Amino acid sequence: MTLMAGLWKNNPISIQILGICSALAVTNRLENSLVMGIALIFVCAGTNLSVSILRKIMPRRIRMIAEVVIISTFVILFDQYLKAYNWDMSKRLGPYVGLIITNCIVMGRAEAFALQNRPLISVIDGMANGLGYAIVLALVAIIRELLGKGQLLGRQILSPEWYEPNQIMVLAPGAFFALGFLIAIANAIKPPDEEGDKK
Repeated sequence: MTLMAGLWKNNPISIQILGICSALAVTNRLENSLVMGIALIFVCAGTNLSVSILRKIMPRRIRMIAEVVIISTFVILFDQYLKAYNWDMSKRLGPYVGLIITNCIVMGRAEAFALQNRPLISVIDGMANGLGYAIVLALVAIIRELLGKGQLLGRQILSPEWYEPNQIMVLAPGAFFALGFLIAIANAIKPPDEEGDKK
């Protein structure tokens, strides 16, 4: 139930419309989106685990500060790993990995779920929301890279002999079009008024 909530029923991007800054910024290439998705899974799962373990001893007056410090620690760990082992990707993503610190998906799950639940289920929740985010990011990137360059992961998919790349898809407006298209499909499959029982 927790897993499916993050992946579909309560997806952070397509349903809650959270964290779309990076969804619009890094999705011009599928490779960038996959790395960003992995980063959010790592940070969200690690943050949820840490907050859940510390939930009974964390003073309420410094709770938010402590959560930001925890999130920052996991973001820095991932960022340093990326700089050490994939410098080109680190340069391509630029500040967007660091901006995970301010991503409301991570803080939201820590506050809404990890503070009230045990470590194992909190990790599952973090991974599910991170994975839900990563899937939407990857789908947006597939649409943009395929239509904008005719490529996926650097390989030519649509032949230049018959397909003329649509340059607007690799620019910022292309991200809005692709994300809007995916949100429209999600709403057509599961309209917003069907989200849970409010009885």
